[in-house]
Amino acid sequence: MSANTLTPVLSVAPVVLPTPDRSVDLQLRVSAPTTGSGLPVILLSHGQGPSNHLSSLNGYAPLVNHWAAHGFVVIQPTHLSSRTLNLAPGDPEAPLYQRSRAEDMSRILDRLDEIEDAVPQLRGRLDRSRVAVAGHSMGGHTASLLLGARYRDPRSGAEVNLAEPRISAGVLLAAPGRGGDAVTGFVAENYSFFLSTDFSAMTTPALVVAGDKDASAHLTVRGPEWHTDPYFLSPGRKTLLTLFGAEHGLGGISGYDVAETTDENPERVASVGRLTWAYLRSELYPGDAAWRAACDELVPGLGRVEAK
Repeated sequence: MSANTLTPVLSVAPVVLPTPDRSVDLQLRVSAPTTGSGLPVILLSHGQGPSNHLSSLNGYAPLVNHWAAHGFVVIQPTHLSSRTLNLAPGDPEAPLYQRSRAEDMSRILDRLDEIEDAVPQLRGRLDRSRVAVAGHSMGGHTASLLLGARYRDPRSGAEVNLAEPRISAGVLLAAPGRGGDAVTGFVAENYSFFLSTDFSAMTTPALVVAGDKDASAHLTVRGPEWHTDPYFLSPGRKTLLTLFGAEHGLGGISGYDVAETTDENPERVASVGRLTWAYLRSELYPGDAAWRAACDELVPGLGRVEAK
């Protein structure tokens, strides 16, 4: 599909998957172009943040609509960490549910038949051999685990490996970096699983998107470069997109006209949509020229691309 080809988008929510072994059933939004077949899939993991509904299946419309209008099926779960669920704090994984988030994505892939049954307009149109994951902020951590990153369970000390072999590529948007002395004392005390983040086994190809003004001072003492760790500390084919002047919202990707965005920039959001789409298109369809074309069209003042 061409970067200039726009298709009307069908969006269905909530699609509910009964999940007895989860605190609540898994709720999804499914967005897809109204026409076409053999459609690749993006699993999108939301971040956290102060809003009540952006961190759920209702967030990230600027990216979701762009990806779906250009030929992807986008599936967004509401993770257990979402404010919309307001779960009791007693769960050992609360409040971020780091393991459950990644398990949500594997569960979705296990149950694509049910999702197609719930959205009849989608039946028979998925290309299940072409699956990508994307995530913003805490969702970027979730995506990194599915791509092969690991951590140690704070209670047992056991290494947690949630790599998902059915996922062929990923996009990490303002994702957390390494642990250890890179995180703040608040993070070490309250989100101790971050201390052991290890990218050395994150081998699946990925695009890491980082803002050069994204200090995230509540999370890290290293400043904006912390968000580039998934690129520099992981093996294999990786690409880094550095956005000039971008803070944690990357211009406002979590929703249209979001008041909490500290760096509102519609042009930046549009660029993130185009570049992430083009990257995944070329990764999932080897030989596709979308990524090369998008890089050639990148306005120099907006950002810089490097690869290894």
